[in-house]
Order: sequence, then structure tokens, then C-alpha cells
Amino acid sequence: MTSTPTHIRKEPAGALPAASAPGGPVRRPTARRVRDWLTAFAFTVPALLLFGALVLLPILFALYTAFFNWGGFNMPSDFVGIDNFTKLVKDPVFLGDLWRGFLLIAFSLVLQLPFALAMAVMLNQKLRGRAFYRMLFFAPYVLSEVITGVLFSMIFAPDSGLADRVLGSIGLDGLGGLWFADQSTVLPTLFLVMGWKYFGFHMMLYLAGLQGIPPELHEAARLDGANAWQRFRHITLPLLGPTIRISIFLSVIGAIQLFDLVWIITAGGPDHASETLAVSMFTYGFKRYQVGYGMAISAAIFLISLIFAVIYQRFVMRRDTEGALTNMRGAR
Repeated sequence: MTSTPTHIRKEPAGALPAASAPGGPVRRPTARRVRDWLTAFAFTVPALLLFGALVLLPILFALYTAFFNWGGFNMPSDFVGIDNFTKLVKDPVFLGDLWRGFLLIAFSLVLQLPFALAMAVMLNQKLRGRAFYRMLFFAPYVLSEVITGVLFSMIFAPDSGLADRVLGSIGLDGLGGLWFADQSTVLPTLFLVMGWKYFGFHMMLYLAGLQGIPPELHEAARLDGANAWQRFRHITLPLLGPTIRISIFLSVIGAIQLFDLVWIITAGGPDHASETLAVSMFTYGFKRYQVGYGMAISAAIFLISLIFAVIYQRFVMRRDTEGALTNMRGAR
């Protein structure tokens, strides 16, 4: 007879091994894996249902109605194919909206964002009352577009507005004018309102990025003899790059989809001089009851935004997204 060694412990019948063989992969029990999948499913499905019902279905329905001559009542039945889309490329109003959208983007990138960056750099310094100035410059962004539109409609009212009165009091009556009521001045005046309204948001983005830059880098560069411009050029700008790229992306998308501020102030007038793509879509769909054509414009807005987002993420934000994914994998 052979006896069983006392140092070998027998596992109970039906028990699972605590770990796999040395060097082999560790596998979790099947029941636990199924439970994890069910938990993920339970948390994901409600969100997917809401996203599908509130986002995907309206988008698909809008694309569907873009192929019909539909006034918005009953179900669409007058199928016209791609006529609404061919009409877009020949419509001078739509082409003008594209040009004005490009001007809005150029204004944001050339004037608004550099000004916001300059203010952020200034308010990142040790200045007395800088917290108050940050709050003061960010406050316009907190105001709703409706309040902003009504406020500046009163300020730039011809003759009786605050702007004309201030200019008249200092002897500059000739600079006053019709502001929003003249085709030659409506866009510059609208740019001024947009800059006042939105630059504070981008300024706060840049401030957050600036405060994430270690001050030791600037101190080391200062000791090496670098002046303020060299420190800004070779330290601040490169490290602020991801924040600047996000700011540009949000600014361009916002300019493409701009609606409420323009609608409150000018409703696209005078004579389409301040009209944007979104204002044109709303006018055709809800004012003229040409919903099919309005949905074709909305499809164009969606396509333009999508193409820009894909190209921008692929070629401009590629390093940022790859870095985020790498950090996420390393944290697992």
C-alpha cells in the first residue's frame, strides 16, 4: 500500500481551481463574465434607446423628408428625389449663407480666439483683482442668447440707441448709423456682438490650459536668458496646443451652426445680409412651410459639420486623441 503524502491538500469535489497552471492565462469564471456583460447591457441599453429616439430617428426622418416636396402637414407623399439638393447648389441665398459662414469662421479664428488667448495670458499673471476681471470677461457667456440679442438690439438702435448717443456726445456722429439695419454694417456689428458674447468662454479654456503648465519650465527658461516672447513661443504655445485645437474646433462648429443670436437680432436681414445656414433652414421650414427644402439645408449643415469634424480629428487632433487612448490603456 502507498500512503498519501500529508503535505498535499485535496480539493473538494466540484471546486474550481484558484488559478490556472503556472505560466498560463488567468481565466475568470464564465458566470462572472456573463454577469459583467448583463450589467454593461443594463446600463447601456437605456442610454442607447434615448439616443436613438431623440437623436438618430430625427436625423433619419429629416434626411427622409429632404427627398419630398413637403409642407409639414400630414405625411410626406410628393417624392421629388434629389431636386431639393440640386436646388441648393443653384440657390444664391444658400451660396451666400456659405460665404457668410466662412466669414464668421474667419472672424473667429483671426480676431476672437487670438484676443481671448491674449486676455488669458494677461489674466494668468499676478495682477491685483484678476479674479474680478476673469468673472467680468466670462459673464457675457453666461447670459442667454435671447438676452444678449435684445440688449444689443437696443444698444445699436438707429438714432435712439446707446451707441449713437455715445458717439454723438463725443463729436463722432458720422460713425453712427443704421448698424443692424444696413447691409454694409450688419455683419461687422454682428461680429462685434459675437466677440463680446463668446470670447470669455475661450478665454477660460486657455486659462485652464495655462494653469496646467508647470511654472518651473518658465523659470528655467528665464534663468537661461529667454525673454517673455521666447518663453511664450517655445513653452506656452506648444504646451497649450491641445487646448487651442479644441477651442478652434468648437469655434468652427459653432459658427457653422449659429442660429439663435442672429435670429433674435436680425432674423437674417436686411435682405439676407446676415443670414446663416441655420437661419435659412428655419425660415424655409417654419416660416415658408417648405419643410422638404429646409431639411435639405439641414442635411447640408450636418454633412459640412461631419466632414469638418472627421478631417479635423484625423489630421489636426490625431496626436491628442492617440495620447488620450494611450493613457487610458496604461491606466487599466
